[in-house]
Amino acid sequence: MTDRPDPGELADAVRSFLEGEILPALQDPRLKFRALVAANALGILGRDLLLGAELDREEARLLAGLLGQGGDPGADGRALPALNSELCRKIRLGDPPEGSLPALRRIAELKLAIASPGYLEKRS
Repeated sequence: MTDRPDPGELADAVRSFLEGEILPALQDPRLKFRALVAANALGILGRDLLLGAELDREEARLLAGLLGQGGDPGADGRALPALNSELCRKIRLGDPPEGSLPALRRIAELKLAIASPGYLEKRS
């Protein structure tokens, strides 16, 4: 097992190669667009590899607190689907827990940190 490059560094290296060397050489607009999509996907993958587990844990803590479930909701984020399902059930029943809106806003920010970090930078 090697320590370097790690999976995030590999994704970043391929993304940089696409953006720096391949995209400038492409003339076909359709192919250029697809290469941009691939580069963006690699950026998302890299951020998810770097931050995903930590952000999943924060989301699980937020949801557990919102739903009144004390303790550690699962250090590895496995509790997340059940927590999300329970919150959705409560919202559908018209009984959202107190503090749902701020918690859901924070969860959206966590997801945007992976999907589109520039969005968060614009808002700061």
